[in-house]
Amino acid sequence: MYGLARPFLFCLDAERAHDLGLAGLEAAWRTGTSSLLAPRPAPLPTEVFGLSFDNPVGLAAGLDKNGAHVDALAALGFGFIEVGTTTPRPQEGNPKPRMFRLPEHEAVINRLGFNNGGVDALVRNVERAKFAGPLGINIGKNKDTPNENAVDDYLHCLERVYPRADYVTVNISSPNTQGLRDLQEEDTLKRFIGTLREAQERFGAQHGRRKPMLLKIAPDLAEAELDGIAAVLLESGIDGLICTNTTIDRAAVGGHRHAREAGGLSGKPLFGKATAVLRGMAARLEGRIPLVGVGGIVSGGDAAAKIDAGATLVQFYSGMIYRGPALIGECVEAIRGRR
Repeated sequence: MYGLARPFLFCLDAERAHDLGLAGLEAAWRTGTSSLLAPRPAPLPTEVFGLSFDNPVGLAAGLDKNGAHVDALAALGFGFIEVGTTTPRPQEGNPKPRMFRLPEHEAVINRLGFNNGGVDALVRNVERAKFAGPLGINIGKNKDTPNENAVDDYLHCLERVYPRADYVTVNISSPNTQGLRDLQEEDTLKRFIGTLREAQERFGAQHGRRKPMLLKIAPDLAEAELDGIAAVLLESGIDGLICTNTTIDRAAVGGHRHAREAGGLSGKPLFGKATAVLRGMAARLEGRIPLVGVGGIVSGGDAAAKIDAGATLVQFYSGMIYRGPALIGECVEAIRGRR
């Protein structure tokens, strides 16, 4: 069915098509017709972070920034859903247009800039959701919060989402908030993660359940930077690592009319770079920290390759734009073949 809708959606501005697509998924769920979009995959139980996943294929953050469509997305067969990125206060994000499709490359460039309704709105939305599987909430900082105060924004979001999240992702790797990626620098990251880890344990004691915390990193890091991040993560005792966010590298799409648009590139051209970072971090972490592979998954084979590179779970977002919900089951079956 998605194959019929895709030509129409691709005639629209990318962000308008995104909103309309979510509305369509919501309508399908409310009318009980989600199964017509794609068959649900057979279970492939996976245990990681102390959580149980019906299958290891999840939705990456960014598609449902405000957590307003959790049940509609879960009805497609995802093993887990990650919503956000959310910030303490609502913000409009960057000026439009700010999302661009590159169909020849099965890619997207976006510079949305953490556009969202704020953490309180997200919490209200996810409190209404009925999804029983693992729900991740991705947290960030407001655009006008300087880096020296960034940890306060993350602490605020962590406290607000903690009761409802099954895990929390700390996003310091979006290229669309100026200076955000500077928080990945080793000494800065050590202080930053240390503060959040202390809060994580404190909130766990308060709520009677410790929630896993994951870090999401960029694909554009040098080897020495990855070495530093690995050292910090091993010392901090963080629960997981997501490899990776979008890239600012345009080598794979050079010459395309949108190649010079500012923002993060996702989709198929990201696969090699993101998977190399995943493989490198798997070697550095030596199985001590579970990994989530994301970036460039547009086929079941791509998902299986992430598992081969060291991931326990995988996520995608841009793949939904080009392949639709059928990609979920295809990825589950490809991973099943690796077990």
